[in-house]
Amino acid sequence: MDASGVVLVWRAASGWWRAGPAPVRLLVADSWLLQQGRVRGLDLHRQRFRAACERAAGVPPEAVDRFWACLVDRLPRTGDWFPRAELVAAAARRGNGRRLQLRLRIRPAPVRGDAVRVWTPAPQDPRLSPRIKGPDLDLLADLRARAVAAGADEVLLRTRFGYALEGATASMLWWEGGTLCLPDPALRLLPGVTAALLGQAAADRDIPVRRVRRRLAALAGREVWFVNALHGIRPVVAWVGSDLRPGPAVHAAQWRDWWDDRAEPLPGSPATALPPAGVDVPAR
Repeated sequence: MDASGVVLVWRAASGWWRAGPAPVRLLVADSWLLQQGRVRGLDLHRQRFRAACERAAGVPPEAVDRFWACLVDRLPRTGDWFPRAELVAAAARRGNGRRLQLRLRIRPAPVRGDAVRVWTPAPQDPRLSPRIKGPDLDLLADLRARAVAAGADEVLLRTRFGYALEGATASMLWWEGGTLCLPDPALRLLPGVTAALLGQAAADRDIPVRRVRRRLAALAGREVWFVNALHGIRPVVAWVGSDLRPGPAVHAAQWRDWWDDRAEPLPGSPATALPPAGVDVPAR
């Protein structure tokens, strides 16, 4: 199986169908790491995907919930995977309209990292729909490719006033003394599941949590994390293209242990969730 994985289209009346080759436009996406049938924050991913589908295309929440229940049953219970729920717009069979499809893409999990080098000379945040994951993924992939060419792993997105936002594929958190900080949610941010879990866990431990605006210079010497569902917590070890020095990763190890312990088994019966090699759905 290649990195793009197996793509299945869901129909309420007939279940799963193997996706055809026709091009589609991605409207909403949501991904998570699945290891040996265990996952973190799956219901938060469901909530984010459901809200985005309603906002992007008016899909009723109850329709997404039915799709999601079938999706969970279809997920593999063995192996390491990085599945993605998708809402796409496909060409209508007749006329010039479009038809919406809810899809599941079952992909092998990419290689994971435990630290991140962040490219800082990126232009102003170019996203058109920053609060919905999906429509800007190709644009962000191009921007991240520029970061990789510069010797980095990620890119720092900033506002036109220079406030730090997040990465192309990750939320950003940082420590100011004993306080865990996140960007002001009034800014153009994707609601990150991993960041939300970390913020809640810190609050539960009576660790102060602040949501503030900071420019890159204010992060000098601080412990900064880029976090997402695939990699978990990655401390910044270099600000590529800048003279800034990252701070030591004082908190990262213990929080990574906490993150590892957050994985929970998928609900439902493993018997209904076959690995992609055994997917028994009609082809079309």
